[in-house]
Amino acid sequence: MLAMSIKALAEAAISENAICIFSRSWCPYSNRVKALLESKFPEAQKKYLELDKMEEGDELQSYLISKTGQRTVPNVFINQTHIGGCDDTTAMVQSGKIASLLKL
Repeated sequence: MLAMSIKALAEAAISENAICIFSRSWCPYSNRVKALLESKFPEAQKKYLELDKMEEGDELQSYLISKTGQRTVPNVFINQTHIGGCDDTTAMVQSGKIASLLKL
């Protein structure tokens, strides 16, 4: 039952927000991505889940590994599409792909 609630929590965050980032508050790459997306897309609805500050953070990380194959944070989703981490997100912002995913 717990596994289903972890999946439901992750999927709700991903589906209900234009930008969803699974992060760790101390991670410089997570903080860089959050700052970049805040500055470039201030109007987009965002949700940040700080895994190190959540009781179910480790379980969420395990679920994300099974969902995306990515073991690291930040784990970024734009309009329910898995983007990847810091380098992937930065490259996609620069190329304009994030703006097109957000339909801006």
